[in-house]
Amino acid sequence: MKMLLTGNEAVARGAWEAGVRYASAYPGTPSTEILETIAEYKDDVLAEWAPNEKVAFEAAMGGAFAGARTLAAMKHVGVNVAADPLFTMAYIGTNGGMVLVTADEPGQHSSQNEQDNRQYARFAKVPLLEPSDSQESLDMMKVAYDVSEEFDTPVLVRMTTRVCHSKGIVEVGGRVEVPIRPFVKNVQKYMTVPSFAQKMRVKVEARMGRLLEYSDASPLNYIEWNDRAVGVVATGAAYRFAREVFGDRASYLKLGFTNPLPDERIREFCAGVEKIYVVEENDPIVEERVRMLGFACSGKDVFPPYGELTPDVLRKSLYGETLPHLDASAENVVARPPSLCAGCPHRGFFYELGKRKNVIVAGDIGCYTLGFSDPFNAMDYNVCMGASISSGHGFQQVLDMIPDDKRRVLSVMGDSTFFHTGFNSLLDVIYNGSRTVNVILDNRITGMTGHQQNPGTGFTLQGKPTKVVDIEALVRAIGIEHVVSIDPNDLTAVKNAFDWAFSLDEPSVIITRWPCVLKKFTEADKTEFPTIFKAQCRVIEETCIGCRMCLRTGCSSLVYDAATNKVRIDPAQCVGCGVCLQVCKPVAIVKEERRNG
Repeated sequence: MKMLLTGNEAVARGAWEAGVRYASAYPGTPSTEILETIAEYKDDVLAEWAPNEKVAFEAAMGGAFAGARTLAAMKHVGVNVAADPLFTMAYIGTNGGMVLVTADEPGQHSSQNEQDNRQYARFAKVPLLEPSDSQESLDMMKVAYDVSEEFDTPVLVRMTTRVCHSKGIVEVGGRVEVPIRPFVKNVQKYMTVPSFAQKMRVKVEARMGRLLEYSDASPLNYIEWNDRAVGVVATGAAYRFAREVFGDRASYLKLGFTNPLPDERIREFCAGVEKIYVVEENDPIVEERVRMLGFACSGKDVFPPYGELTPDVLRKSLYGETLPHLDASAENVVARPPSLCAGCPHRGFFYELGKRKNVIVAGDIGCYTLGFSDPFNAMDYNVCMGASISSGHGFQQVLDMIPDDKRRVLSVMGDSTFFHTGFNSLLDVIYNGSRTVNVILDNRITGMTGHQQNPGTGFTLQGKPTKVVDIEALVRAIGIEHVVSIDPNDLTAVKNAFDWAFSLDEPSVIITRWPCVLKKFTEADKTEFPTIFKAQCRVIEETCIGCRMCLRTGCSSLVYDAATNKVRIDPAQCVGCGVCLQVCKPVAIVKEERRNG
């Protein structure tokens, strides 16, 4: 049977066909759809969102120790979080097969950095597979589980954005029911005390030697002989890009099993061509190996070391030009920077925060990162998930060392980020006694990555009702004495909360609580927020004086007409949050019952 699948859907299908029983992940573009798709196989696979990537990996690791085939999936920066257990599991090995899927993002389309996670495979000494399309994504997942169990190791599968999200026709098969292997107690295998771990280290090197032989013989690494004047060594999506540019004017060494790299296959290919190009996205890992084996090649001296190596990029690098195409003048293109949605519960919060002076705002990763831009200008830096509270703590500690420096630090993060690693950061604040203001923007869902459930939503990934973590009770339980929960659409409440928090000389927590405007509301939401979406705002044209104060809220439903010097509200976007109404001095905005129900 054939299906049209994205790479992410194919990874999920491949895991299902391979007999996976348990899967865990934390959502993050471009990996999110992997677990969402696996969750659809609920009769065969238990799929769960974890609070963060380290927990996801450890849960899958535990399931593998118990004897089942398991999967952990995350975006590239998530592997940074999961690296601790990954490196030690590489020593221990596994029982049932375990695969870690990393979704790398050349080009940084929705990420704070661009990193090449093939380096993790080399660093941790685990096998690495790199699909180049949807069919390979499915097929390589099945190979990965066989490799994991044969060589007693976790396996890393590296996807990239283009492979994750591109669709292709895929030949699919049925599920293989793999029995759960019995767990046999063996402290010398599973306990990493130094005396045992030192012996494990020796076994890792022996395993890498056996994997090198496997890599050289693997059909995932193959040669396509065409014109031998040019030879292209390529991995992942870059292979497809290179095929489009070089066509049959070059021969190819297509690498799919890339740690360890197949030395003999590389020697055979490079000895058979005249000019060698290595086409790989991000780091020159294959290029360095080719050179180490004694072959001159062109790689990052020709192609950029960052971004996607799309056909246009390759043509520009090789020939100084691209195929004929339509050009658009940058001056004629209207700038459309990302912005908070109309009715976003973060808008009122950032509107008020942007008016504060002598405040350093430590940001985090989420929709609310947009608080840095116009018209709010209410965020000074952001680094990674969970870092706002802990870095804000350190920032405040140093500010307090400076005589007469009255600046205060406000750290802000979302509810899912708080569950991810923000909770640990808040422990640091209370334990070491800094006086930061810490804000948790609880919009009742994991918003930025597409509305995944989290410990605060009341449902698991596969729709099972579960306990709702009470954020206010949680922060009080660890010793935060000054806590307040507010409606972020109420600007007076936001202002008062700021005044209260900044007047304290101790740590405080402000929780803003209002659902994401795009959320599918549950009965609990409707009960807690009975007025949500029951109204919308309208401008009284005769009263509007064109002062444009309302536009400072940054709401996309507000439209200024220069011809009439009036503002109007697009009823298709407005959800009646009322933030604009509160800043309108002429009282030219009113809230009414929704006309479309």
